[in-house]
Amino acid sequence: MTKMTVEQPGEKTPEAEVAGGGSSALRTAETLLRVAPMGLCLAALILTFKNSANNDFGSISYSDLGSFKYLVYVNGLCAGYSIFSAFYIAIPRPMSMPRAWILFFLDQVVTYAILSAGAAAAEILYLAYKGDDDVTWSRACGIFDGFCRKAAASVGVTFGAVACYVVLSLMSSYRLFSSYRPPVSSFTAAEDVSEAVAFPGR
Repeated sequence: MTKMTVEQPGEKTPEAEVAGGGSSALRTAETLLRVAPMGLCLAALILTFKNSANNDFGSISYSDLGSFKYLVYVNGLCAGYSIFSAFYIAIPRPMSMPRAWILFFLDQVVTYAILSAGAAAAEILYLAYKGDDDVTWSRACGIFDGFCRKAAASVGVTFGAVACYVVLSLMSSYRLFSSYRPPVSSFTAAEDVSEAVAFPGR
């Protein structure tokens, strides 16, 4: 009599411990992809950190704007994480489930952090260019044009880093969740049991 085994929903596949480990070529490609945002984050950080202007109407610096201070901190954090995760991936060892979960979690956190920083800075930049008559917010970029151009460049570079982290998040999500079997509906499981009882030799 053939023994029947019914898979449980969400059960890990037999290859779960090595799923996503990949070849050395894939590991190298992901390592390089994880290093790439570091350059973008450092470029955005330097552009923002050195951004200031002074003219007859007054002076302005990134430190006067909370969203741009946040942008500097998050870009520094993300640059550090890029190096950490690149070394973490570059180590030639099987990709275990705990490692896959760690990368998935950290990739999600970093992606949302840098996205929020870029969005906050972009909102302030939009108001600086367009103003807001309802709250008497003047168009500051007409006065500090150089500052706004550098700020726009740093925001653009930050969103380039966001795109890289989105791709990395998708990769880590696929690596993690492809290690699990798709859920089995109760109807399908009951049907399999019925067939096994009716035809025990099959």
